Amino acid sequence: MSEPLLHSNQAPHGRPKPELSFWQIFNMCFGFLGIQFGFALQNANVSRIFQTLGASIDEIPILWIAAPLTGLLVQPIIGYMSDNTWGKLGRRRPYFLIGAILTTLAIFIMPNSPTLWIAAGMLWIMDASINIAMEPFRAFVGDNLPQRQRPLGYAMQSFFIGIGAVVASALPYILTKYFDVANTAPAGEIADSVRYAFYFGGAVLMLAVGWTVISTKEYSPQELAAFERLEQSTTSQGSAHLRASKRSEQAYRSSSFIWTALGALFTLIIWGQDLDKQLYILSLGILSFGPLQFYCAHRLRHISKRQPEQTRDKQGLVFCVIDDMFHMPKAMRQLAVVQFFSWFALFSMWIYTTAAVTDHHYGTQDVLSKAYNDGADWVGMLFASYNGFAALAALVIPLLAKAVGLKLTHMINLFCGGIGLISFFFITDPSLLWLPMIGVGIAWASILSIPYALLANALPARKMGVYMGIFNFFIVIPQLLAASVLGLIIKQVFDGKPIFALIIGGILMMIAGVSVLFVNMPTQTR
Repeated sequence: MSEPLLHSNQAPHGRPKPELSFWQIFNMCFGFLGIQFGFALQNANVSRIFQTLGASIDEIPILWIAAPLTGLLVQPIIGYMSDNTWGKLGRRRPYFLIGAILTTLAIFIMPNSPTLWIAAGMLWIMDASINIAMEPFRAFVGDNLPQRQRPLGYAMQSFFIGIGAVVASALPYILTKYFDVANTAPAGEIADSVRYAFYFGGAVLMLAVGWTVISTKEYSPQELAAFERLEQSTTSQGSAHLRASKRSEQAYRSSSFIWTALGALFTLIIWGQDLDKQLYILSLGILSFGPLQFYCAHRLRHISKRQPEQTRDKQGLVFCVIDDMFHMPKAMRQLAVVQFFSWFALFSMWIYTTAAVTDHHYGTQDVLSKAYNDGADWVGMLFASYNGFAALAALVIPLLAKAVGLKLTHMINLFCGGIGLISFFFITDPSLLWLPMIGVGIAWASILSIPYALLANALPARKMGVYMGIFNFFIVIPQLLAASVLGLIIKQVFDGKPIFALIIGGILMMIAGVSVLFVNMPTQTR
């Protein structure tokens, strides 16, 4: 059995969860440096790979759909499994290790894809593997840190995410600029600068995650249960039960509408890019999925209502994940709205920045031209810059949160990001595009830390993993929506000009900033 943080396998009755040292938090979060290497290489270069292999601008979003769809399926399952795991490597660390190995293999293969559809398939595998490693990291901080240290823990994750993404995003540019590695290639082939960047990133990912696995210990399930009992001992159990019942009723009423929208969305995606057919199938999806999901939610509500927690857990993984989804805490559902708009904006930026900059600022979409590839390399540097600013912002966010509270801090940061994305349209000199990335970086650091700090304080310790996985739905759903309809909107409404995807993203990010003010949290976490 893995040695827990307290060097004891006995539950620490009567003792609050102790604070960790700086270096313990450092080691616990260091693996995110490697995970972000893979994630940043994917974000900065996959659209470029798709275009190199023959994808048109309006096809890019639908090719990206593999990434969020994989997260929708994988994260809650991995969260549930890690909640119920305890062995020689602990609770979360086995998933870090397995995910890192699979992601490294996928990263090595991705830049050698010979055709567009193989590249799309490799994106699916790569994102599934990243999700296996990444999801338990969120719960890891909630497991190991007391409430007062969680903002620092998630800010530390944001710092490593920023540092990893800076280097990973800039790698193709650095290899071309300073090591004379070619950034162009014959038609249908990936440039050497991109391929070598992926090889280096895969090695860094494996080493960083491996360091966290060997240098960090975990609390046993008995210790976590004892900490939770101590935290709950000052709370009225009766009033807590009434609040939980009310949340269940609210979740039940809204669940059928959520699943109606999802059902319609999936039919929309599957049907294709024909506008008339999409409108028809959207209506059909609403009519068919609504009553079906309402009935399923109704049955699930009554089954779970008459069964105790222990009996419910015997129903199996899928039942438990769905049941927990329909009984999310109120604060989690409110934070879901914030996440929805934030991640729609981010996904718009990730999939369209290369096309927007090369078209709006370099005046070309010819993937074989030097101008296009120079612009694509510059986008890699822009992605590096916003992640660098995010790393710096991660150091300041905990201080700002202490001064004005978590919610107001998040609103300010999201407004910075929204203004940054919109300003891409007005800046004509591409060498100045690093300026809006200051705001984007501030927002990115905040998105990676504050929602999770707020959420962790509202979740039971025994379900930290599964709820963190379910929370990922509200990162994935907006990405699926963006992948399915954003290309259509740009083509039909904005005459195929990808720069308007960034403007849409900026507006939605500011809407997310307003939405965070409506999240109801305990006074001490606001």
